[in-house]
Amino acid sequence: MLKDNSLQGVRIGYGMAGSFCTFEKSFMAAEQLRDMGAELLPIMSFNAALTDTRFGKGADHRKRLEKITGRSVIDTIEAAEPIGPKQLCDILVVAPCTANTAAKLALGITDTPLTMAVKSHLRGGQPVVIALATNDGLAGCAKNLGALENYRHYYFVPYRQDDHVNKPASLVADFGLIPQAITAALEGRQLQPVLIG
Repeated sequence: MLKDNSLQGVRIGYGMAGSFCTFEKSFMAAEQLRDMGAELLPIMSFNAALTDTRFGKGADHRKRLEKITGRSVIDTIEAAEPIGPKQLCDILVVAPCTANTAAKLALGITDTPLTMAVKSHLRGGQPVVIALATNDGLAGCAKNLGALENYRHYYFVPYRQDDHVNKPASLVADFGLIPQAITAALEGRQLQPVLIG
């Protein structure tokens, strides 16, 4: 169990991709990190910031993340690029990380604010924590996850199949373990077990 102030002063880039059904869990995780003393820099992919779905409006999600972090969301590629050169973060979290974003990270594609933020952050050899939320983690996305798990500086929030009967290829991280995954990554280790039942 982590202490309430165990992340005091840690600068966390908090990125969200467009797995809208997990946004509530992600917001709760961001609030927990803030309450543990972390300084959060909010980042959103284009889809996360702009898309209206049955889970809410993009503008409302954006406002909520800004309220939690007390800062304006980084929502352009140009605004994300200085994250690495200016050493704005000690660690960067992608929660949720969709299959689309994972594929782009695995292939080095930087065509969204979030993927640019990760690329920029990685140039200084700083850790990136991935909280998966994808319906094809054990299908089309599997090769990309395998690549990321073998890259230096990438760490995963432990994940599971969320509905093995109706969505057998679907994977989702345990968002409640994001603080522990961050602490482990800052120490250069992967929180174990990665696969949880």
